Amino acid sequence: MTAYLIAEITVLDPDGYEEYRAKVGASLSNYNAKFLVRGGEIENLEGEWSPQRLVICEFPDMNTIREWYISKEYQEIKKLRDDTAAFNLVSVSGI
Repeated sequence: MTAYLIAEITVLDPDGYEEYRAKVGASLSNYNAKFLVRGGEIENLEGEWSPQRLVICEFPDMNTIREWYISKEYQEIKKLRDDTAAFNLVSVSGI
């Protein structure tokens, strides 16, 4: 069943974060994931949630998200992310 990875991102170092962005796409495509949302305009319609940046990726299933997240390839890229941005990251099964 299709699953989605949702990231709320606060970029702390824009120049450094660009290196992460340049590398993460290839790691996702290796797991048959695709971007559905990658930044873009955000409009708060209700409530107090005001993310600076949102990313939503579609994966074949929850297990594939887990495999990607713990992969050596992503863990190396994640080090760049951790140094340049604050993340909230969740995965959710689709219907």
